[in-house]
Amino acid sequence: MADNKVKRGGADRALIALTEKYEVAYWSKKFKVTPAKLKYAVKKVGHSAKKVEEYIKIQKHRAADKSRIALSEAYEVRYWSKKFKITPARLKAAVAAAGHSAKKVEAYLAAQKAAKKKKAAKKATKKAVKRKKAA
Repeated sequence: MADNKVKRGGADRALIALTEKYEVAYWSKKFKVTPAKLKYAVKKVGHSAKKVEEYIKIQKHRAADKSRIALSEAYEVRYWSKKFKITPARLKAAVAAAGHSAKKVEAYLAAQKAAKKKKAAKKATKKAVKRKKAA
């Protein structure tokens, strides 16, 4: 909504005018945020209602669940790949196997690592047994 009350078309509805109290109240209620958060979002991304809504959704997602891995967000894939010291492809496979919880993915990766070490140790003992028999 813009501040011209005569114009009430689609283009007018797609904008947020911070100078009008009723608009700040309307958009704050619609997006379920405080007026201060709404004003901050408008300053960050502009007056477009769609852009503000997307920005607020991202902020709510980040605040709501910091231990949930959202593969749809590139910044989260980068973050969790770095944190677990794995490639994005391995992260996606781990999330597919264990779920979106960071704790579950971490446990899954630890179990895989332990299984790999166990397998390597088994292989090493077999080689040692072969050497003893050959000697």
